[in-house]
Amino acid sequence: MNQIVASPMGSLSNLSVVSFESRLAGAMADLISRQGGTPISAPAVREIPLAKNPEALEFARELLAGRIDLVVLLTGVGIRALLAAIEGTYPRAEFLAALSRIPTIVRGLKPQAVLRELGVPITLAVPDPNTWREILSAIDDAAIPLQGRRVAVQEYGRSNPELVAGLMARGASVMQVSVYRWALPEDCGPLRRAIKTIIEREVDLVLFTTAVQVNHLLQVAAEEGMEESLRAGLRDTVVASIGPTCSRALREHGLVVDLEPEHPKMGYLVLTAARHAHVLRRIKRARAMQGAPRLPAPCEVRQAGEVREDRGVALLQESPFLKACRLEPTPYTPIWIMRQAGRYMQEYREIRGKLSFLELCRRPDLAAEAAVTAALRLGVDAAIIFGDILVVVQPMGVGLEFTKGDGPVIHNPVRSGADLKRLQPVDVQESLSFAFEAVRLARAALPPTIPLIGFAGAPFTLASYLIEGRGSRQYQHTKALMYRDPGAWHALMERLSDVVSGYLNGQIAAGAQVVQLFDSWVGCLSPDDYCEFVLPHTKRVITALTPGVPVIHFGTDTATLLPLMRDAGGNVIGLDWRVDLGEAWSRLGQGVGVQGNLDPMVLLAEPDEIRRQAGRILERAAKRPGHIFNLGHGVLPQTPVDHLRVLIDYVHEATAR
Repeated sequence: MNQIVASPMGSLSNLSVVSFESRLAGAMADLISRQGGTPISAPAVREIPLAKNPEALEFARELLAGRIDLVVLLTGVGIRALLAAIEGTYPRAEFLAALSRIPTIVRGLKPQAVLRELGVPITLAVPDPNTWREILSAIDDAAIPLQGRRVAVQEYGRSNPELVAGLMARGASVMQVSVYRWALPEDCGPLRRAIKTIIEREVDLVLFTTAVQVNHLLQVAAEEGMEESLRAGLRDTVVASIGPTCSRALREHGLVVDLEPEHPKMGYLVLTAARHAHVLRRIKRARAMQGAPRLPAPCEVRQAGEVREDRGVALLQESPFLKACRLEPTPYTPIWIMRQAGRYMQEYREIRGKLSFLELCRRPDLAAEAAVTAALRLGVDAAIIFGDILVVVQPMGVGLEFTKGDGPVIHNPVRSGADLKRLQPVDVQESLSFAFEAVRLARAALPPTIPLIGFAGAPFTLASYLIEGRGSRQYQHTKALMYRDPGAWHALMERLSDVVSGYLNGQIAAGAQVVQLFDSWVGCLSPDDYCEFVLPHTKRVITALTPGVPVIHFGTDTATLLPLMRDAGGNVIGLDWRVDLGEAWSRLGQGVGVQGNLDPMVLLAEPDEIRRQAGRILERAAKRPGHIFNLGHGVLPQTPVDHLRVLIDYVHEATAR
């Protein structure tokens, strides 16, 4: 079976994790340990209550006199410090009674818990991530009037000028009440030792929970003359931030934030890190190397007749997936899943949540993470780089946009020879370098037994997008251009063919062992139209690819086109779920493999039905060399991950030779 998970996914096993927590250092260390990590506590902050606090006393005096109209309480420990500051001067019971008579706005769960303990009613609790923006928005949403009102803000450590300015802009006069200040720990030894371990690359993950931790870490490093070395070390270390305020502080200091949980709580921070840290660490370490390793495919030719294969290349070539691509016997039927890095997976949703789709495609580190995480999480036999077939047309100046609900939209469609002339030329190496970098990072981060698939859209499907402007059922504009202006059609297809072949060869050079050509829309054509308008151009792409690299040629609704697709090229022909795999393979003939072809909807059924449906396909494949199990199209967003694991485990177990 496929033993690819070198590090347990969803845990911090074998990772060294630095936390800068002070008051909650023990709780954070416990959370890290529960996930299997090795905690390194390096307290970066000391909270010092203000011994003489005229601001707190003035606030109490004004509150008791009825001259405070509303109070904003930002921390639980700050509320307790405020009470301690006024005790001995004002009666506690009278202070709490006065506080109970005015609206109270609290940020987060801890001040809520303290007020409930004190018996003070809460007027408004601000939801996560409860930064100053959420506080002001919550006040606006609740229609709490501020014009002409006096608002007290209990601050912590330092003032919050954005919150104060926002309250004043809404007509309030603001009293700022400081109750404690932040300072460096009395003993900075653990912090200095943590800095050295980060510099020496002995730390895998660092967890920041406040902005002041960032400031103090860099301050101590600067005092020790190690700031630049620390910054370099952090670039090679996974950096996790608890929420927006902390992330902003990191970015203001020029540091990259790799992870931020959906909810700004320590538990969520650790769990999010557990899901992503192993893959991110591999990618960051790969990026740090001078020139990320490039594994040739299938081998690197030094001189005529002389071939050198390093151990990594040899392992890849003996992988079940690549052997199936070469129609060789395999120990079991290999399986991967189209769109395996997708919305059905929580890890992907966490990566995708803070970026647009195109931004994610253009971030090599995140695209690589999505690809590697999916492969390791599922236990499949191949990874596919994350991206989209339309990234190759974006540099042409067609106004590509991914809209919510409608998917990709081309705002400047190509529907005539005149439109074709305004398409901008594409320098593949320059315009699509982000994709090649993603391939390099993913290849370096994957285990040496797991091949990486590069991919591109086939010329017809890309042309259809360019012409229709969006998804289509009739392909009216596409066929109109084909029939009315064949010259313009073939000119467009030739142009796309050259871009696609260059794009795929760039991925191969960057480390992809296999490439897949997606012709998702070609099934709308008759065999005659395919022969005349498509086959020559698809063949042009495939014949231009690096020799020796397997090609998977996939289309949907292609039952009438399969022999022609074989003529166009490809070592493996991808089948959708609408055809009988055994009959389709017979029609394709000898010398070509097949990939497929379970209906993606089956994965919404119960596990026994998934096994039954998969078993039918395996029976039709009859363990012939050259079968790669896959879905007949991409996995659906609502698919349970556990159902995919059922399928993958069943295919491996049922076909073990």
